[in-house]
Amino acid sequence: MTPAAEASAPLERYTGTPKLMVPAFGLGALGLLATLAGFFASSDAYAKGAAAHSYLLAFVYWVGISVAFLIMVAIFHTAKAKWLIVLRRTMETGASAVPVFILLIIPVILMAGYLYPWWPGSPLRAAITGLESEHLSHKEHGYLNWKFTLVRHVIYFVVWAFAAWKLRGLSLKQDAEGGLDLTVRMRRFSPGILPFLALTITFASFDWLMSLTPLWQSTIFGVYYFAGSFLAAFCILTIATTNARGKDLYGNVVTPAHFHNLGKLMLAFTAFWAYIAFSQFMLVWIANIPEEAPWYGLRIFGAWKPMSIALFFGHFVLPFFVLLSRNLKLQPRKLSVVAVYLLAIHAVDLYWLIWPALTGTNGPTFHWTLITAFLGVGGIAVGFALMNARNNYTMPVKDPYIAESLRYVQP
Repeated sequence: MTPAAEASAPLERYTGTPKLMVPAFGLGALGLLATLAGFFASSDAYAKGAAAHSYLLAFVYWVGISVAFLIMVAIFHTAKAKWLIVLRRTMETGASAVPVFILLIIPVILMAGYLYPWWPGSPLRAAITGLESEHLSHKEHGYLNWKFTLVRHVIYFVVWAFAAWKLRGLSLKQDAEGGLDLTVRMRRFSPGILPFLALTITFASFDWLMSLTPLWQSTIFGVYYFAGSFLAAFCILTIATTNARGKDLYGNVVTPAHFHNLGKLMLAFTAFWAYIAFSQFMLVWIANIPEEAPWYGLRIFGAWKPMSIALFFGHFVLPFFVLLSRNLKLQPRKLSVVAVYLLAIHAVDLYWLIWPALTGTNGPTFHWTLITAFLGVGGIAVGFALMNARNNYTMPVKDPYIAESLRYVQP
């Protein structure tokens, strides 16, 4: 059946998610239990630290993607973009997983002493001495205060959960009522919430990742984290759209032009990630401030040097030149292979950010909780998103511009 014929066929609410949802929740529960057991049942400091850092990596990986979906929806409403309306429901569903991270952040708080030297009672504090200890004590009385940190997290999740609920709620309401009024309301709400989304994801990245090394700072670190998460979100959107074919699934009506645009966005954010990564490195290296330079010195010299080089070629050079191909971007299956690769390399990038805080100059190591934590957090997040997708349409069927989106061709 041609896309035009499929577009004219009636689309019903999708009810086929349990076959994916139940295994996702099951795998997630097992992964979480195994990771928490690896932390609480161990008396070895390294094992506890490895489990804590593994869980943090998994958490920031998946929550970053969910918030990136939310920001994407708000951006495209603000821009009044019409071509991706057919894809919007998948982004809304990804963003709808934000509330579950309110529960998934709890293990990070419980294991915080083995992650952050500034956390009260942290055994890592003993390694910071002399003038560095004095500098850290000043931060602990200000920004790095555990009570203030918890207050900030309440703000983050309230903003994210409210924005996700509001935008998805209006979109689902439009499925029943139709009309232009709900589109106008979404377009008015989105530009107002965007600054709050940008600020909260920036400060969250400071709290979760940058404060692993509390004396190091970068004003564009939030953009670095955001760029990688945004790229990963586009990759998941590409993979989901490629496989969303079947009864009542929107993939049946998506055209090669939509995939071409998704490929262009993947290319754009591959380049953007590289630009921000280089800009951060250049600014820190030129300034050569004692509190900042060691962060990069640890990663580009010694045991971490091979991974740093691999990230440059694997996260930028290789995918950049592969995604330049127009023919590739018009083939969903091949584009999805690139998307899977980029999702893997995004995890490597987060490992490069997080793991040196655990092993230092000893270089990269592997701990089994890296796998269990990733599957645990990912399984719960994916299962929650699939649960939200059930009994809803897989695209905004009564959006006034949906027909225009389905007819989209490259300009």
